[in-house]
Amino acid sequence: MLGTLVNTTTIVIGSAVGALARRGLGERYQEILYAAMGLAAVGIGVNAIVTSMAQSIYPVLFIASLAIGGVVGTAIDISGRFNRFVTKRSKDGGGLAQGLSTAIMIFCIGALSILGPINSALYGDETYLLTNATLDLVTSMVLASSFGFGIAFAAIVLFCWQGAIWLLAGFLAPLLDGGLMAEITLVGGFMILASGLGILKIKDIPVMNLLPALLVPPLWFAFVALTGLA
Repeated sequence: MLGTLVNTTTIVIGSAVGALARRGLGERYQEILYAAMGLAAVGIGVNAIVTSMAQSIYPVLFIASLAIGGVVGTAIDISGRFNRFVTKRSKDGGGLAQGLSTAIMIFCIGALSILGPINSALYGDETYLLTNATLDLVTSMVLASSFGFGIAFAAIVLFCWQGAIWLLAGFLAPLLDGGLMAEITLVGGFMILASGLGILKIKDIPVMNLLPALLVPPLWFAFVALTGLA
């Protein structure tokens, strides 16, 4: 759990540094940083999709996950609730909501952020989490230089996410060997890509409404394991 605490702290520190740097930047510099983050999100998303697609053992699971997750998320109106929550607490609520949703995807969906808590819980190995903390430090600095200190709120989500994985490590570890990691990363890759498209103003997709899609692969793998369908 130490690695998760360090990871959470680095995001807060990175957000603070990035927010301070933002104050000294002119509007045109902020705009190019904004565009750079959009391109970076698109690149990270595409890389996750291409890498994970080749490892997927259920080729249509990501389609079902996005469809089911999107319907459930829209019914709950996760995106609307999230935007209203952020807007009440920020002068630039719309922009921050977009940046924060992107930050949550980048920080939480990835091999290091998922395998790290499992290695920590089962073997006491914090290497993955400390490596992830270093990467998130830099990423949060860049994000905060575009969207402000509000990016630090992603640290709370990261702590809950990694904390839940840490607590469920014994159950999740054998499932990850069966390809669950690839399926989660694949779905997450599409969500990060969607965030990037939104930042670049190419297509405004309510990414937060897709969050329930991340629950579909674990539920499917649990169902397969319990029923012996594999």
